Amino acid sequence: MGQLDGRVAIVTGGARGMGAAHGETFVREGATVYLTDVLVEEGRATAGRIGATFLEHDVADPAQWAAVVAGVVADTDRLDVLVNNAGVLHWATMTTTTFDDWNRVVAINQTGVFLGMQAAAAPMKERRTGSIVNISSIGGYGGGSPCFAYSATKWALRGMTKGAARELGPFGIRVNSVHPGIIDTPMMAGQPLDRLAEAVPLGRYASPEDVSRTVLWLASDASDYCTGGEYLVDGGYLS
Repeated sequence: MGQLDGRVAIVTGGARGMGAAHGETFVREGATVYLTDVLVEEGRATAGRIGATFLEHDVADPAQWAAVVAGVVADTDRLDVLVNNAGVLHWATMTTTTFDDWNRVVAINQTGVFLGMQAAAAPMKERRTGSIVNISSIGGYGGGSPCFAYSATKWALRGMTKGAARELGPFGIRVNSVHPGIIDTPMMAGQPLDRLAEAVPLGRYASPEDVSRTVLWLASDASDYCTGGEYLVDGGYLS
């Protein structure tokens, strides 16, 4: 038996990287998985490879969120898990971040998570159960000077997660955040991962699957008394 047998999950930013790994892990554990992304070609290919369904989806658009959740519930009559994974990394300090870039990063990384939690709440409340996992970052723990807007949004997810956990807990819905460290994903392409990993006590950078195992635990009944929590997957980087 899989840990997610009979569950229905939406994973945003699922075309590649961590989102694809989360989706593949969920499918392997018995879930019906919907991957969403703006990367249509990659998303369809990934969904086909892992046995999921792909939906084109801009997480910054409330109308698209409503359509995605309504479509999933119409297909399956339920929504058990939402992984708010979609995000963008923008390298710029506070003084060099343009207004347009700030708004773009906030729209995807922060507003997209707000809209996702809001859209998922109704069907989860109806069943009085559910798990929402918000993918933040170690950038949400310190001052992210080289990627100021990104870090600001990842800090925001911590408070948003805790506020949602308090509101939705009485309905049996759990909300937690995961904070990956140095991960080998397309978002980190071109970065000196081996050199960065020298600061990691475990002595290596992580694969997307390293993060997926924690996301799976939070999505499953194994964590059924955990909500409002922050889970570092950083190899001890912040210890």
